[in-house]
Amino acid sequence: MSTINVYEDDPTPGGRPGTIAERQPITEDVNLAEDPEAYGPMKVACEQVVRTGAASAMVIRPGLIVGPGDPTGRFSYWPARMGDVPEHPEVLAPGDPGDSVQVIDVRDLAAWIVDSVEQHRTGVFDGIGAALPIGDLLTEVAAGAGVAPDLTWVPQEFLAEQEVEPWAGPRSVPLWLPRPEYDGMLAHDATPSYDAGLVTRPLADTARDTLAWLRDTPDATLTGLGRDEEAAVLRAWAEARAGTVSGT
Repeated sequence: MSTINVYEDDPTPGGRPGTIAERQPITEDVNLAEDPEAYGPMKVACEQVVRTGAASAMVIRPGLIVGPGDPTGRFSYWPARMGDVPEHPEVLAPGDPGDSVQVIDVRDLAAWIVDSVEQHRTGVFDGIGAALPIGDLLTEVAAGAGVAPDLTWVPQEFLAEQEVEPWAGPRSVPLWLPRPEYDGMLAHDATPSYDAGLVTRPLADTARDTLAWLRDTPDATLTGLGRDEEAAVLRAWAEARAGTVSGT
């Protein structure tokens, strides 16, 4: 089990194993708390050990793993946010609705791994689902939560001005990544993985099950903007648009 962080090229969409450059390996054990950038290079070194030392091997490079039990809270932000739509109907949607995102349900990844072992598959594959526009992802998550949100798309430049962080962590909008420098990170070509037996469920099902898990797990990890923070950014964006209109 490896990671898409082995790839050095984040801007180029459509990559797959063997088509985009990998990072230079780091063979010593680096403390990731002190140097998180060493994660990908160390995984490159691990892959090299496996592929040269084993009689046969399958290397799987997962992207963002999601679903019930997620300890990171990244994707989980969105089912939780859609679950709050009845009380907070206006939802801040980050960037452009056409920006690519890519996730894989942990249960689908696990099933594929087990099946691959049983079938003695070998080779290098990305552990990813199909890439899709973030606008479609939010629509699917909303469907899984059974709601119809009022999505307000806020450009990345304005989010940066409001000191909103990308990807994860406090005051972030999870799954949003700066463009174009990360155009390719969540836009890999999943065709080889599907051809090798990967089967993925509808994203709405993942969102539904994740929301159910969150409601049964009050102490589950979540990341991202709080509702008050989100409302403040939405107000600022509405004021900025009103000022632009009045000034034209």
